[in-house]
Formats: sequence, structure tokens, C-alpha cells
Amino acid sequence: MGTKTVDEAADEQTADLTKTEASDDVTEADTDGSAGTDDNEVLEDGLDADLDDAVAKEGAPGVGQGAGAVVAAVLGLVSLSGSWIGTIAGARQTLVGQLQTSSSATVAKQIQAVYGDAWQTTALWAGLFALTALVVGVVVLARPAFGNAGPQAPWIKSVSWAGVVLGVIGLLLAVLKYTDALLGLPSAS
Repeated sequence: MGTKTVDEAADEQTADLTKTEASDDVTEADTDGSAGTDDNEVLEDGLDADLDDAVAKEGAPGVGQGAGAVVAAVLGLVSLSGSWIGTIAGARQTLVGQLQTSSSATVAKQIQAVYGDAWQTTALWAGLFALTALVVGVVVLARPAFGNAGPQAPWIKSVSWAGVVLGVIGLLLAVLKYTDALLGLPSAS
């Protein structure tokens, strides 16, 4: 009742082999990339290529302006908080003041040579960072007025204005420190 003849079993094995060979042919065709390609994949690849071409020709919109805005804000912040190069320059000026001041110099001259010159050097570097922040921020804000820049994103304007404001505050503080109007040296008398 449930037994198969030898001929029926052989026919089933032949059918199984034929199915296996057909699936192997489809697998080889899929690995070539010529068969089994979805229409959506082709469409997406075409759109990606078009987008890549547009970005390569024109650049991503606002990337340079956004980077400039962030640089302006960071430089403004550095001008207020101090920079590594300003600290090193101040320490170097302290050492130079110690080496050049003789022990017979007056106390006022020693204070100026050791501390005052280093303070002014630090203020000078802070002023340079502030001025750079101010210039970069103004350039980013003025960029849309010159050339084909396209619309400027609101966050770029906000960050640029932050860089300009921090640059102005940093420049003002640097000038006040350099001229001893803010935290001047104590008198030696």
C-alpha cells in the first residue's frame, strides 16, 4: 500500500536532481548580478548617483558656512578662557623676565619684567584669538551677500553671531588686560 516500486523511486531521484541543478543555475546567475536585481535597487542606485554628482559639483549646501560659524564661536570661547599657546607664551615671557632682570633691579622693575610682561603676552594672544573669531564670524554672516551662496540656515546665523559677540567681548577684555585697565599690576611702593 505505501510501497514504491524501484522505477518510481528512481523517477523521484531524477526529479530531485533536476530541481537542484535548476536552483544552482539561478544561484550562479544571481552572483553575476545580471539576474535577481530588484527594480527598486536600480532606482535607488540611480538617485544616489545623481545626489553624489550634485554634491560633488556644488558642494553640500551650507557646509562651509556652518564650519566657519562653529570655528568663529570656538575661537571666541578660546579668547575668553585662554589658550594653550597663550599660556606657553606667558610662561616663556616669565622665564625671559627672570633671566634678564638682575637682583639689583628695583622691585617695580622686577614685577614688571617677571609678571607684567607675561600678563601682556597672554592678553596679546587672547586678543589675536578674539580678532580671528570676529573676522571669521563677520565673513560667514556676510557670505550670502556675495556670490551664489544660496539661503543660509538659521543655526548658521545664530552660531556666527555667537562667534562675533564672543570675539568682541574677548577683544575688549584683551585690550583692557594689555593696558592694565583690568587687573593691573600691584604697585611696588
